[in-house]
Amino acid sequence: MAGEIGGSQISALLEAVPGIRNVLRSPVADALVNTIRAAAGLRPFAYAEADELVQYATRRGLISETEGNQVLEEVRGQERATGRRTPASGKTGGRAKSKSPTRRPVKKRAPKR
Repeated sequence: MAGEIGGSQISALLEAVPGIRNVLRSPVADALVNTIRAAAGLRPFAYAEADELVQYATRRGLISETEGNQVLEEVRGQERATGRRTPASGKTGGRAKSKSPTRRPVKKRAPKR
């Protein structure tokens, strides 16, 4: 059934259900928007978002894996040289997990009286 939904129906659904646009948004789109904001100085740069974009470009064959690794190493080198820590650079050196909009904590409602 999901394959039968047309473009106009999807647009109507996105307008009708508040917040559904955020749930359906891809991590690559988030990384792209946040990296653009970081480039403009509107928010801090996050290594995890650069990593997401490099992975996407590698998967799509836009850049080679070698080039992607080189770019990420240059970013890490600059980060070490300036002493700035990005939100994704922890002591473990691992990649930060992005929070999925579908995993928001559910607020408990007070019982009805």
